[in-house]
Amino acid sequence: MSQDNPTIEQKIEAVIFASEESVSAEHIERVLEIDLSVEEIEACVGKLNESYSSTGRSFRIVAVAGGYRFLTLPSLEPTLKKMLAPKIQRKLSQSAIEVLAVVAYRQPVTRSEIQQVRGVNPDYAVNKLLERGLIDVRGRADTPGKPLLYGTTAEFLDFFNLDSLQDLPKLREIRELVEDEEVKEYLASSTNLG
Repeated sequence: MSQDNPTIEQKIEAVIFASEESVSAEHIERVLEIDLSVEEIEACVGKLNESYSSTGRSFRIVAVAGGYRFLTLPSLEPTLKKMLAPKIQRKLSQSAIEVLAVVAYRQPVTRSEIQQVRGVNPDYAVNKLLERGLIDVRGRADTPGKPLLYGTTAEFLDFFNLDSLQDLPKLREIRELVEDEEVKEYLASSTNLG
């Protein structure tokens, strides 16, 4: 592999690596200005992942939110958990996370429906989530006053490294996490950090 003449795989790798968000196959094709099918891009990503695996790399290229991005191996999650949790907390307040959870699991949903679930006015959090692009307006409800309906965006999927809404944890999985002593201990220690 010559540095002066990069391979298709190297070019695809560079585009995905340089992006801060998930990169679709169509975007990769546009950037490279080469006629590539989705299958050819998938094959190149497969070859890259085989190379990462054979050399013991801590990351892979993963299909997320209708595109590709670099992610650390799940087995390294405990190593990175303490580093990333405060960052996510700084980026999203507790109320924003709660509103986002209601929207994600009940979408499309109105502000009044969010308020019924949370018990407090969600206006500030909804506005912050709209600004961040994690939720957007999906239309209007067929109820008096025609309130706006909200749903999650591709940025939401990308932010949480999900390929689709079907990848959201199930209620049973969340309960198991909340009951896990190690998770309780971790959450208590991260609360004390801030």
